[in-house]
Amino acid sequence: MQPSANPNAKAAERPNVIVFFTDQQRWDTTGVHGNPLGLTPNFDRMAREGTHLEYAFTCQPVCAPARSSLQTGLYATETGCYRNGIPLREELPTLADYYNEAGYDTGYIGKWHLAVTRDRPVPPNLRGRYRYWLAADSLEHTSDAYDTTVYDNDGRPVKLPGYRVDALTDAAIRYVAAPRDNPFFLFLSFLEPHHQNHRDDYPAPDVYRDAYTSRWTPPDLAALTGTAPQHLGGYYGMVKRLDEALGRIMDALRSLGLKRNTIVLFASDHGSHFKTRNGEYKRSCHESSIRIPCAIGGPGFDGGGRIDRLVSLVDLVPTLLEASGIEVPERMQGKSIVPLVRRQPSDWNDEVFVQISESQVGRAIRTKRWKYAVHAPDRDPIRDSHSLRYEEQFLYDLAADPYELTNLAGFRSHREIADRLRERLIRRIVEAGEPEPVIAEAPPVEPGQRYLREGEELWS
Repeated sequence: MQPSANPNAKAAERPNVIVFFTDQQRWDTTGVHGNPLGLTPNFDRMAREGTHLEYAFTCQPVCAPARSSLQTGLYATETGCYRNGIPLREELPTLADYYNEAGYDTGYIGKWHLAVTRDRPVPPNLRGRYRYWLAADSLEHTSDAYDTTVYDNDGRPVKLPGYRVDALTDAAIRYVAAPRDNPFFLFLSFLEPHHQNHRDDYPAPDVYRDAYTSRWTPPDLAALTGTAPQHLGGYYGMVKRLDEALGRIMDALRSLGLKRNTIVLFASDHGSHFKTRNGEYKRSCHESSIRIPCAIGGPGFDGGGRIDRLVSLVDLVPTLLEASGIEVPERMQGKSIVPLVRRQPSDWNDEVFVQISESQVGRAIRTKRWKYAVHAPDRDPIRDSHSLRYEEQFLYDLAADPYELTNLAGFRSHREIADRLRERLIRRIVEAGEPEPVIAEAPPVEPGQRYLREGEELWS
């Protein structure tokens, strides 16, 4: 199905759009989520003055699958990019297609990770039809903290000066400031605060190298440790510079007279658990992997306030399209949050569905109170995109245990809620386009003093 624009809206009247996209950023790096270090004053201001999606989640906690969902509005098993190393299918419409059709100038700057070219230029047919291109498929393999190389429209290497965040931000400001007759859609994709792969390090800008070491540790990392003592300080320094970059973008928009007519979406592809839940940084169902910071400012979102409904990365695509006056295709699996922002009646379902690959073939559902996750131990997490049979793996009561330190899977006291969550998860699996699976119960566990009181809300 080809993307189509709303014929009643003229391109010149539509808002500009910037997606400010970070990589591997936990939600609790932000001040509005309780981080005490003052890392994100610009994000916090956007959240206060715009619309803050307090409970935002990735739909797949690894780079390429999450990015494929944010480009298409589809779950990763539908895009075909259910793990890293699979290029996005050329025939799938992307954000660029919808905005191109609506008369926008479209640009992409930074990390792409949907072409599997690693340290080579992305060929034009694998760029998602973005018309301006200054990017690399795997930015961690073409650059370092102070050595940034991307490729232009002609596939030529371009070396950008400065710390990598600043180098990409400079390029974005140049793009925004360029004279044009059409509105623009710019996808600005950073690598930070992702680790630098070849040395497993989080290289902050020099000025913040040791500024945040041993300053504050989230409770899950304090309990489980992982690599946090080694890496958390650098990670925070990267987050600080990203927020400064967001501030520079907002200042540029103001100085150019574009701020009132530009939607800015801040989001990340997934979080980081610092090797506490498995042998690396993400690819798990836990909040540290799947919960992300997310806020939107600009026309239609300024003054939107705090949205406490559960929102998935896959919902952001129809949200941007609707807010831009572009028809949302029926095949999209996400739902626009615009009715929530406008406080209109909505049948919004307060749960998010998560697919997990590479570490395991897993599926999870997260509600306001509960996290329920299953896995397929007999399936290959690289070769297999899904399974017909899963086993219960995790159950967390997020009201009593927000940092997911006590796994209730199999507890006899929680069998009723597990059964209900199992039904909901199967429904979500089918809705995502997968075959209906069987989910085996976890081995029973005696609950000790734990029980659910009669009449206690099980589904909230």
